[in-house]
Amino acid sequence: MESQVLNNLGFRISAPTAKSFLRRFLQAAQACYKSPSLELEFLANYLAELTLTDYFFLKCIPSIVAASAVFLARWTLDQSGHPWNPTLEYYTRYKANDLKSTVLALQGLQSNTRGCPLNAIRAKYRQEK
Repeated sequence: MESQVLNNLGFRISAPTAKSFLRRFLQAAQACYKSPSLELEFLANYLAELTLTDYFFLKCIPSIVAASAVFLARWTLDQSGHPWNPTLEYYTRYKANDLKSTVLALQGLQSNTRGCPLNAIRAKYRQEK
C-alpha cells in the first residue's frame, strides 16, 4: 500500500517549511497594498531565515515562524498601524496574541541582542542583488 501511495504521488513528498507558508502569507499581506512591496517580501524572508540559526525556533511549527516573520516585517516597515489585520488572521488562522512569544524572540534575532556569531544570513541580505 505504501508503494502505491508513493507511486501515485510520484515520490513528491516533503515536510512543509516556513518558506512554503511564507509565500502564502505574504500574498495575504500584500492584498492591502496597491502594488507589491518588495521590502516586505525581502524583510519577511530575511527574518524567517534568521530563525534557522536559533535553537528556540526548533520547537516552533513552520506556520508560526512564517506568520511571525510577516507580523514583524510589517511592524518594522510601518509602525503607524497594527501589523495584523482580519485578512492575515483569516489566511494564517492565527490571532496576534498567538504570535506574541515568537515575534518577541524573532525581534531579538533581528536586533541581534544576544550577539549571535553566525552571520551568513546577515551577509547574504547585505548584498545589493
